[in-house]
Amino acid sequence: MTFSITTWNINSVRLRMPIVEQFIVRHKPDILCLQEIKCQEPEFPLQPFKDLGYPHVIIHGQKGYHGVAIASKVPLLEDHRQNYCNVGDARHISAIFERGSRRIRLHNFYVPAGGDAPDRSINPKFGHKLDFVEEMKALKADPMPGISSILVGDLNIAPLEHDVWSHKQMLKIVSHTPVETSGLIEVMQKGGWLDLMRQHVPETEKLYTWWSYRAKDWLAADKGRRLDHIWSSPDLGPFLERIDVLKEARGWNQPSDHVPVTAVFKF
Repeated sequence: MTFSITTWNINSVRLRMPIVEQFIVRHKPDILCLQEIKCQEPEFPLQPFKDLGYPHVIIHGQKGYHGVAIASKVPLLEDHRQNYCNVGDARHISAIFERGSRRIRLHNFYVPAGGDAPDRSINPKFGHKLDFVEEMKALKADPMPGISSILVGDLNIAPLEHDVWSHKQMLKIVSHTPVETSGLIEVMQKGGWLDLMRQHVPETEKLYTWWSYRAKDWLAADKGRRLDHIWSSPDLGPFLERIDVLKEARGWNQPSDHVPVTAVFKF
């Protein structure tokens, strides 16, 4: 039996509910994690998810900004929200689900984008991002016996050379500066996390999940970045069957600039 989890920065769930429905009907993930839902919890379009077979939904919303949600076919336990950097932003939510005899904690993150200038002395947004990543270093993939972990989300950092269209040209661009990439790699290393996407696709191959709205022809230019991630505790690595990056979704009607990324496990 396979089990699938999708992460997708939807860039306003209410605006893009038609393509969310399109994706669900076609691909039917067991769990869908959304970032940047841009609504408060009472405004979240709960009924369409229930109608599509996702009765279990937890939401950490915020008016007009940020926000994360998990919609699931299976029950979700222990709804938890971490207040990173103590500023009250809705950037994290986690829950536990069960698959057979396994208990798995699922984290859903939306890391700050960091603004335009990679200098915290003139750009507080960049400083906030670095502080957020620093706090993430305390998050362990195996915090307690008997519970595995999966971490997904828009982490807004492309950590590896081939996670961007041009490593050389991106070194001074927010999302691929050395201080960001080394910070995110340290989050993985200190927490004992496994990068499932790069387990599936070698580090020598280009891998993108985001294409800018600014490109006149995003497909022809193909100047992408891997900003969306799926990690797990090492014990789940052997059960990964495949990773699907739905590049075609970037060309759908009123698309997000991010595309859905799905991990398929075979337990």
